Amino acid sequence: MHHDLALFATISMALVTAFVGGYIARRIGLPTLVGYLVAGMAIGPFTPGFVGDSAAASQLAEIGVIFMMFGVGLHFSLKDLWNVRKIAIPGALFQMVSATLIGLAITQIWGWSITAGLVLGLAISIASTVVLLRGLEDNGLLNTVHGKAVIGWLVFEDLATIAILVLLPALVSGAEGNALGNIAIALVKTGIFVAIMLFAGSRLMPWLLTQIANTRSRELFILAVVTVALGTAFGAAELFGVSLALGAFLAGMVIGESDISHQVGEEVLPFRDLFSVIFFVSVGMLVNPAVILANAGHVVILTLIIVFGKGILTLLLGLVLPASGRTIVVVAAGLSQIGEFSFIVGQAGVGLGLMTQDQYGLILAGAVISIVINPFMFKAIPTFEGLLQRVPALWNLLNRGGALPPEPLHVSMKDHVVIVGYGRVGKHIARVLENIKLPYLVVESDPIQASEIQSKGINTLLGDAANSDVLTHAGLADARALVVTVPNEATAELVVAAAHSLSPNLQIIARAGTESGVERLANFGAHYVIHPELEGGLEVVRHTLLSLGYPMSQISQYTDAVRNDAYAATYTGNEKYRVLDQLINATRSVEIAWQPISAASTLIGKSLAEANLRSKVGTSVIALMRNNEVMPNPKSETQFMEGDLVGLIGSAQELAEAELVINP
Repeated sequence: MHHDLALFATISMALVTAFVGGYIARRIGLPTLVGYLVAGMAIGPFTPGFVGDSAAASQLAEIGVIFMMFGVGLHFSLKDLWNVRKIAIPGALFQMVSATLIGLAITQIWGWSITAGLVLGLAISIASTVVLLRGLEDNGLLNTVHGKAVIGWLVFEDLATIAILVLLPALVSGAEGNALGNIAIALVKTGIFVAIMLFAGSRLMPWLLTQIANTRSRELFILAVVTVALGTAFGAAELFGVSLALGAFLAGMVIGESDISHQVGEEVLPFRDLFSVIFFVSVGMLVNPAVILANAGHVVILTLIIVFGKGILTLLLGLVLPASGRTIVVVAAGLSQIGEFSFIVGQAGVGLGLMTQDQYGLILAGAVISIVINPFMFKAIPTFEGLLQRVPALWNLLNRGGALPPEPLHVSMKDHVVIVGYGRVGKHIARVLENIKLPYLVVESDPIQASEIQSKGINTLLGDAANSDVLTHAGLADARALVVTVPNEATAELVVAAAHSLSPNLQIIARAGTESGVERLANFGAHYVIHPELEGGLEVVRHTLLSLGYPMSQISQYTDAVRNDAYAATYTGNEKYRVLDQLINATRSVEIAWQPISAASTLIGKSLAEANLRSKVGTSVIALMRNNEVMPNPKSETQFMEGDLVGLIGSAQELAEAELVINP
C-alpha cells in the first residue's frame, strides 16, 4: 500500500467493515457497537488480510473521544442528577470502589502489578453510556423513574471517570517524585480551567455560536461547532495539561445551558456518530484473538464479574438505598456491562505504561461479551423481579423507596393514536385528539421535549422510533392509528416500515417531504400520505387564480388533477382510485357561496317557498346566517330579512344567476 494512501485506506476499510459488522449485529439483535469492535479486529494486525494503520486510527479515535464527551456534556443536566442524588451518588461511588477493589484482588491472584490491577478495576467499574441508553430506549424505560435513576448513576460514574483521567498522569509522574505535589498541581490546573470555562466560556461560546447562527450560513455554523469542540479539548490539553475528554465535556456542558443547544446537538450528531464508530473500530484493532484464547479462563472470570458481580453489588446497595425494588433491578441490569469509558481508561493506562497491551485486550474481550449479554439482562428484568417478590422479606428490604409515581406510559392503553414527533404538526394533532376525547401516545426523541410533554400529563415514550425498538412498547397492535409527523423523510420511512412490520393492519398516516417520498412511504406501508408543501402550494395557487377572476370549477379541476398525480401511489387498488375519481368529478362542478340580503333586495319579507330559488335558477338554500347565528336547512316558511347571509349550493352559472335575483 502506498504510504500516502495509508490514512485514506484505513478510514475507508474501517467504515466499510464497521458498516457490515454493525448491520449483521443489528440483524441478529445485538448492539451495533459489537459489530464495530469485531470490524476492528478484522482489520487489525492480529488477523489475516488487510491491516489498517493503527497509529492513524488511534489519532482518529481521539477525535471520536472528543465528540463523544462533547455530546455527553451537551446533554448533561445537574438538575436531573440532583433529583436522583440520594440513589445515584452514593450508589455509583460505592459500586465503583467495590468493583475496583474486586478487580485489583483478582489481578493480584493472576500475578499482575498493582498499577495494572487498579486500571483494570477502574475500567470494569464504569458502564457504557451508549449501551445503557440503547437498552433503556429499546425497552421503553428511558423516561421512567427507573431510567432516570440509572442515567443519574451513570452520569456520576462519568464525572468520576473524568476525575480519574485527570489524576492518572499526576500519579504516574509522582511515582518517581512527590505524588501529592503532582496531584495538587494537576488539581490546581484543572480548577483554573474549569473556572475559566464556567465563567468566561459559558458567556463567550454561546454568544459566538449565536452570532454565527445569525449569519444564516449552515456550513459556517457547523464549522464553528466543530472548532469549539476540538479547539477547547486541544487547548485544555496543551495549556492546562488536562485530558482532552474533560475539555470536550466542559465545552459541551456550557453550550448545553444556552438557547442554541438543540441546534448544536443536531449539527454535531453526525460527527459524533462517525468518529465514535472509528473509535470503536480502533479499539477492536488492539484485540489479539490469540491472547484472548490463551487467557480464556481470565476472560470468563472477568466477564462474570462485569455481568453478575456488578449486578449483585447493585442489589446489595439496594438494601440501604432509598429506591424502589424495580429501580434497583433496572439499575443492576443497565450497569452489567462496560464500554467506551472503560476503553478510554484502559488506553490511558497503556499509554502511561501502567498495563500492557495484552492486559488491555482482556478488558476489551470482557466488554464485548458483556455488551452481547446486556440486552438479555434487560429482557430478564420482569422475570427476576418476580423471583425477588417471592421472597417478601428480601423484596421489602429492596423496595425501600415505597410507592412509585405513575409511569409516563400506561401499558394498558388501547384504541389510542400514536403520534411520532411532537413538533408543530404533532402538537396540532394532539390538540385535536384532546378536544374529541381520543387517547393518544407521543413518541419523541428529544429528551428535553419529552420531559416537557410528560410534565403536562401526556403519555410519552422517549426514544428514536427510527433507530430503536421503542415502537414495540407503543401498543401498536391495540392502537387505532399511527401518525408520523417527523419532517425528515428518511426517518419517516424507517418509522413507517417498522410500524407496518409490527402491525400490518394498523392505519398509518405519514408526512412526506417530497413528491417522490409520497410513493416511497406508500410502498413502505403508509395508508395515507400528506405532502404539506404540495397542499400549501395548491392553496396559494387557488387564491391566486381566484384573485385573477378564474371560476372555482376550473381552479378545482386543475388542483384535483395535480393532487391525483401526486397521491396516486397511496391508492393501490383500482376500485379505490375509481371511487375517488368519481367523487372528484361529481363535486368538481358544485360550489357553495354566501350571498348577503341588501336593503334593495326583492326577497325581503318573502319566505323561502315564495322566493322559490330552486325552480327559478336551480340553486338550493342550505343555510341562513342571521345575527351571527347559523340556521342550517331553514324551513320553507322562513322569511328573508335585510342583513341576512344566504348559503347557496349550485353550479357557478346558477350561483351567478341567483345573485342577480337576490340583489338586482
